[in-house]
Amino acid sequence: MNNTKFTVTVLGFNQALASAITGALDVFAFAGISWQRIHSLPTSPQFKVQLASHHGQPILCSNQVILQPNIAIEDVSHTDILLIPTIGGDIDEVLESTAPLLVHIRRLQKMGADIAANCTGTFLLAQSELLNNKTATTHWGYADKFKTMYPTVNLQPEKMVTEDDTVFCAGGGMAWIDLSILLIERYCGHQIASDTAKSHVLDVSRTSQTVYASSRQRHFHSDKDIKAVQSFLEKNVQNKFTLGELAQRHNMTERTLIRRFKNACDITPGQYLQSLRIEHARKLLETSGMPLERLISAVGYEDLSSFTRLFKKTTGLSPSQYRAKFKRS
Repeated sequence: MNNTKFTVTVLGFNQALASAITGALDVFAFAGISWQRIHSLPTSPQFKVQLASHHGQPILCSNQVILQPNIAIEDVSHTDILLIPTIGGDIDEVLESTAPLLVHIRRLQKMGADIAANCTGTFLLAQSELLNNKTATTHWGYADKFKTMYPTVNLQPEKMVTEDDTVFCAGGGMAWIDLSILLIERYCGHQIASDTAKSHVLDVSRTSQTVYASSRQRHFHSDKDIKAVQSFLEKNVQNKFTLGELAQRHNMTERTLIRRFKNACDITPGQYLQSLRIEHARKLLETSGMPLERLISAVGYEDLSSFTRLFKKTTGLSPSQYRAKFKRS
């Protein structure tokens, strides 16, 4: 592999997710190799890959696997890509223990490296302040925590991957796949990226992680009255009522309901109800063969075409595509 063109460095640390490290290293290392071997073509490795850590110390991953780095991050003088993997342990504890790494993230960015982070690894990237006033994503389940900790970041948790100048982020867990293929395309072009994905049997058509998200994350607040509103909405997904009726039922004015709901959940009651209906529709698509005409009625909609547009805008898939992808046998 002496003729490789680019260098990828994965920044390891204790309590990182092992698969986000080793998986990304594999995908980059086999770009220009796996497809060629399958088709008996000359190989042309595109990346030199290396695992770095603080002072070159072994990395105890969150699954208790120990990884031995190739190099100390202090000794990395050049890399084209610096990849920060998923935090698999307690986020606050890992951020505290990885504080010495921040100077090296900033140093390598100043030296021209693309900086990329996967899933909750975006918290570590945000700690470096390189995400300030930039677009980012993270795991949908940790979006509220991220927004609270880093209010200057333009977080778009519905996206699977974001790109802002030379800073890249990916959403939940296995989104390192999407991130790696994106970066391979950036450096090597579409054909090599496509061939690499095909040879590893990777689905890289995902643009949104909303399809995997749950409305339950919106319950993590302390407003008991709004939790009662949420509970009512969850039990009445298929029913029709006005905002005024909802507010009156819970002894509030419409204005107060909207204000308190947004403060607690970061969205309006109408948006929350819409998300509940989409989530209920997803469950029905996964678990039943119910015709779409009946299904939309069961989740409070009447017009199939408008529901289909909303469903696709939210999940990135049409109802029929979603059923084909996720229906349980």
